Amino acid sequence: MINDIVSAINNILWGQGQILIYLLLFAGLWFSFKLNWVQLFQFRYMFSVMKGSTQSDKSGISSFQALCTGLSARVGTGNLAGVAMAISLGGSGAVFWMWVIALLGMATGFAESVLGQLYKVRDEHKEFRGGPAYYIRAGLNKPWLAIVFSVCLFLGYGLTFSAMQANTIAEALNNTFTIPRAYSGAIIVLLAGFIVVGGMRSIARFAELIVPFMGLAFVGTAIVITLMNIDLLPSMFMDIFSSAFGLTEAGAGALGAAIKNGIQRGLYSNEAGAGSVPHAAAGASPVPNHPVAQGYVQMLGVFLDTMVLCSCTAVVILLSDITISGEMEGIGLTQSAMTNHFGAGGNYFVAGAITLFAFTSVVANYAYAESNLHLFKLDNKLGRTFYTSIYLIMVFWGASATLKEVWGLADMALGLMTLVNIYAIILLTPTVINLTKNFREKLHTNNDMSFSLKEVKIQGKTEPGVWSEK
Repeated sequence: MINDIVSAINNILWGQGQILIYLLLFAGLWFSFKLNWVQLFQFRYMFSVMKGSTQSDKSGISSFQALCTGLSARVGTGNLAGVAMAISLGGSGAVFWMWVIALLGMATGFAESVLGQLYKVRDEHKEFRGGPAYYIRAGLNKPWLAIVFSVCLFLGYGLTFSAMQANTIAEALNNTFTIPRAYSGAIIVLLAGFIVVGGMRSIARFAELIVPFMGLAFVGTAIVITLMNIDLLPSMFMDIFSSAFGLTEAGAGALGAAIKNGIQRGLYSNEAGAGSVPHAAAGASPVPNHPVAQGYVQMLGVFLDTMVLCSCTAVVILLSDITISGEMEGIGLTQSAMTNHFGAGGNYFVAGAITLFAFTSVVANYAYAESNLHLFKLDNKLGRTFYTSIYLIMVFWGASATLKEVWGLADMALGLMTLVNIYAIILLTPTVINLTKNFREKLHTNNDMSFSLKEVKIQGKTEPGVWSEK
């Protein structure tokens, strides 16, 4: 009966009802208009705000570490398997609609990250924590809704999502190197446990080292493949755009499939609006010291995840000489495409890439859920020990489990998280607009860029001592 209930809810959220697809599209358009298309007209500043991004203090991680932590969770199996699934079901035109949803999602990611920064708190170690539960409680004064979000977060990011990522790693290693799943699970637990016991700072340092390396390696590989097939590039782009608007022989049916699968996979990949990345944004001490600075940083994260890394996977697949069946295909399609380009070595590369991508997600997922322990007054040694133990047990179990039911439970948790988060950030739109206007005025006049509560009208109240009253 529980499985039936979960299935029914997911059908409404992600299936035939597709409520979340329409809701996230609306949120992207809403914040794009309300923020004067910040993702387009301040595109260059999104990169320049990273100057000085390696600076941090005793209260928070650096902006660069927050970006890498956010990318750790975003960049996962969705970038390799999700793109393949979108293309297999929606054709090459799905890639265009992934770009569209990423463009809109950049504005949503900007808004939720600004709010995560504004309403952040200090835990018992005087380090910054925050996320949707905190801006729901402090900004909207709805503590019950904050608890609902946190429960869904623990169920999703704290437990099932990491188990699924561990399962993906174990499957890839077993298929390619015949490593038993239990062995893979034990190694993942040991490595993840070593990293996460150090808390957010340890996770951020790990992300800072690994994410740039794996991102550059994957982009570099896609560039090599592009150069190897440079003569096919014009026809590839022509095919993407013609398929995106139903101009190919398949016609209108292909158009609907391209839009649906491109948008859905794009949403899964970049997580804009899901309420996950604000936890990384809240942990930062941004430069300049203004909530909006972290909005630009995490907006860049959406761009890098979908517009760059997902596009790389699309290039690998679309420039290969393989047949796309039209049936649902995932990581196998990406592996086949890479093997077509590089021979047997391509299969090993994909196995290694998905292992690294998935493992960074395992670690970042822990950080997101751990940030909410403070909400329940469990950010102490006992609370962290209990949560870490459950998390590591789930990771080990996930490596060997059959996760069909757990996937459904995770999708439901993510869907409910997204519903609550979108509701909250839409209600907090006036605060986002006022903060953004204040930041732009400071930028225009070259005044002190530091944020002051007295200069901006916000909803609710922030935690005393986090932001200067001067």
